[in-house]
Amino acid sequence: MYKTSFDGLLQGTMGNSFKYNEPVWDMIKERIPVSLYFGILSAIITYSVCIPLGVVKAIRHKSLVDNISSVLIFLGYSVPGFALGAVLVVYLGARLEWFPLCGLTSPDFADMGFWQQAGDLLHHTVLPLICYVVSSFAITTMMMKNNLMDNLSADYIRTAMAKGVSFRGAVIKHAFRNSFIPIASTLGSLISLIVAGSMLVEKVFDIQGFGMLSYQALMDKDYALIMGTLLLTSFLMVLGNLLSDIIVAAVDPRIKFE
Repeated sequence: MYKTSFDGLLQGTMGNSFKYNEPVWDMIKERIPVSLYFGILSAIITYSVCIPLGVVKAIRHKSLVDNISSVLIFLGYSVPGFALGAVLVVYLGARLEWFPLCGLTSPDFADMGFWQQAGDLLHHTVLPLICYVVSSFAITTMMMKNNLMDNLSADYIRTAMAKGVSFRGAVIKHAFRNSFIPIASTLGSLISLIVAGSMLVEKVFDIQGFGMLSYQALMDKDYALIMGTLLLTSFLMVLGNLLSDIIVAAVDPRIKFE
């Protein structure tokens, strides 16, 4: 009638999977590195490309570079990542045979040398990575462009230039920092994307990451595994929101710590 022991989250376990009869936390830990790999690469590529591109588009507004880049990034934004993945698999994978159809490594990956393994991993990474970053390019680029254009037309920029500050100095030292504040507010949310990955993209390319694990848990109605993945995703979302506030406070010059 009475339980003599308890086994749950407060005891440091998430239970066992109903279908696989394996510890939920062990299954999650096995998949997280794959999603981390794609998430970190996506974040690095997105921000290293989109922020400079947004600055160029703001400075050269309505130029040929601005118009062509706008068409390309909005064309990419209009196509969902998983739909683009299906097209890439069919045409670049199956028909042209330029890239592998699925997976993250080849079957003989363990027998390859170091550089062969690196090349094989890169070969399998290209198509999924394109699907990861394609939708975020438009949002980040246009956010950077619009914020920078608003700041460049502000009174404090004209005042700084009237005092002898060059246009380049006004952009880099004054306008860029204020324009980066809205983007900084989204940096914390990257944690959930970096760890959780993309469920549909991983499904299309059959990549055994955290997103694929969440999909399999839903399809199998594995309630213990579902609760484990939801718990981790929810925790990362809360942590990301907290980090976003900290990053904004560090970037925004109007906020001072006392």
